[in-house]
Amino acid sequence: MRHKSAALPLTLAYAALIVYASLYPFADWRDQGIAPWAYLTAAWPKYWTGFDFGINVAGYVPLGFLAALAVLRTRPQAGVWQAVLRATLIGGAISFAMETLQSYLPVRIPSNVDLGLNTVGALAGAVLAAALERLGAVAHWTRVRAQWFVDDARGGLVLLALWPIALLFPAAVTFGLGQVFERLETAIAEWLLDTPFLEWLPLREFELEPLVPGVEMLCVLLGALVPCLLAFTVARSVAQRAVLLALTLAAGIAASALSAALSYGPEHAWAWLSMPVQFGIAGALIVGVLLLGARRRLCAALLLMALVVHLSLLNQAPESAYFAQTLANWEQGRFIRFHGLAQWLGWLWPFATLGYVLTRVSRRSGQT
Repeated sequence: MRHKSAALPLTLAYAALIVYASLYPFADWRDQGIAPWAYLTAAWPKYWTGFDFGINVAGYVPLGFLAALAVLRTRPQAGVWQAVLRATLIGGAISFAMETLQSYLPVRIPSNVDLGLNTVGALAGAVLAAALERLGAVAHWTRVRAQWFVDDARGGLVLLALWPIALLFPAAVTFGLGQVFERLETAIAEWLLDTPFLEWLPLREFELEPLVPGVEMLCVLLGALVPCLLAFTVARSVAQRAVLLALTLAAGIAASALSAALSYGPEHAWAWLSMPVQFGIAGALIVGVLLLGARRRLCAALLLMALVVHLSLLNQAPESAYFAQTLANWEQGRFIRFHGLAQWLGWLWPFATLGYVLTRVSRRSGQT
């Protein structure tokens, strides 16, 4: 049976990231009285930095890489160089569309240099994918995937790849993805303001209180255990589950440390590692080891239970007291293009995982 490649959904996800980063903050759209493609003939920019050049190239390398892999996996008859050409054209077309749309955003400046650098980045990524294909790395990954993961593992692998990215935006509780209740309540109240429907909104009679250490530890345990159980549902053997358990927890810890370093400075990279967090991570490791030999259906059921309990406990806590400061830091300078996307991933990842697991369970039930 031929596996469905995760390269295509990852390409689409990364393209969405580029759209978000290029058009943020999606406000004050207006016609500025110039042709949207006028930037194509503009002179060399007066002010530029090495970081700007580097980020414009580096930002499109993953897109070119993933797009080329998607072509190679979905259309192997196209050949390596056709994959490079198509991936480069895709990167160039997306960059052209983004730069053109930026002409309608006063806070963004379209640039022909950015367009060229983005296309070069997509080309570099596509060439890298082609080189790996020629060296046999893509075929080797195909064999490894067939040995390590079940046939319909694509959705799970995509979610596992997105989990560390979702952790980059700081949360009130470590690994606490899906904390949406307070913000959703506020947003609904704002939408219904000055309407008779506002009275229909149930009023909360108490203020949300920070979680006590024991509940925080449980939230951390469940938040770390959920992606591990997700990995268990797509892995083939106990030994492979053990490796994935260690890699998943290590990725979560590294992403949390990077998030703290980006938000509060490198000296505070491990400030989040409090006693409840340490016990929670250790608990997730212990429970994960105990479940290494569990059936996939049991892992899926436990994952659903863990998600529901985790979301219930987490949404009884207020947002972090440092949220406003963190948001201000992320909205300044280089973080402005990525803070919102990471936050949306953090909000939606648990619900996407919930839908994915429910779909797999229902599909299997229908087949039996």
